[in-house]
Amino acid sequence: MKTYLECIPCFFKQAIEAGRLITGNEIIHKELIDEVAKLVPEFSLNATPPEMAYYIHRAVKKKFGDKDLYKKIKEKSNRMALELYPKLKKKVDKSSDRLLSAVEIAIAGNVIDYASENRLNIEEEIENLFKENFVNVGKTVFQYDDFRDDLIKTNKILYLADNAGEVVFDRVLIEEFCDEKEVTYVVREKPVINDALQEDAITCGVDKIARVISSGVESPGTILKYCSKEFLEIFNKAEFIISKGQGNYEALSNTGNGIYFLFRAKCPVIARHVGAEVGDIVLHKG
Repeated sequence: MKTYLECIPCFFKQAIEAGRLITGNEIIHKELIDEVAKLVPEFSLNATPPEMAYYIHRAVKKKFGDKDLYKKIKEKSNRMALELYPKLKKKVDKSSDRLLSAVEIAIAGNVIDYASENRLNIEEEIENLFKENFVNVGKTVFQYDDFRDDLIKTNKILYLADNAGEVVFDRVLIEEFCDEKEVTYVVREKPVINDALQEDAITCGVDKIARVISSGVESPGTILKYCSKEFLEIFNKAEFIISKGQGNYEALSNTGNGIYFLFRAKCPVIARHVGAEVGDIVLHKG
């Protein structure tokens, strides 16, 4: 997916929010904005938004050091999601279609996303998941039948993670097929926003049901040209790929690998691109 002009203000918002996590000094925030402003003219709109964001967050690290700015936020997201795990499993157990329920839960967990909403209230968003009847949530683009049929045919699954906390919701889905299929769960190499790292996957118990590896990138999206050789070998041979989150959709929607993208449409640009409505849960084969 290419970058649209509407994406550019979001890059500045991400940079400001990252700066505010470290200091309340607005002079320093302004200096960071100035650095980002220097980068924007160099970007091609044909590049994906995660590629632009990669350079934005490198500018943040240059200014403040190579820190995990969202570490406490991620730990809180993991803790709250783990507390919900029994309730999530109970919802699947009561469902007449366990896989469908698990898919809906995995996508619903995609609300835990600081890249799209920098003032996210974790408690409120997670609680809202259980105020909704997922059957009635918008599903303008929801290719579940294809997903289920293709899943039955495969023995190996490559699952691209998105955010911390959301990992628990992924776990619920993976547990529906991990006894019969080999699952590889892919996280980021280094900290970027609240994206999941190896430690998040371990904390949330995914390492007990899947092989956990890194893509080799530290961008908010799986940008293939920056991925490790080891990951690319696995990616290119993958029989069945599940990709979580908007950042991964932005980075991989034009690859033509038959990837199943699972995310909540939180951005008007992405919703328009995939043919959904803002707020929809999306299951799209790209």
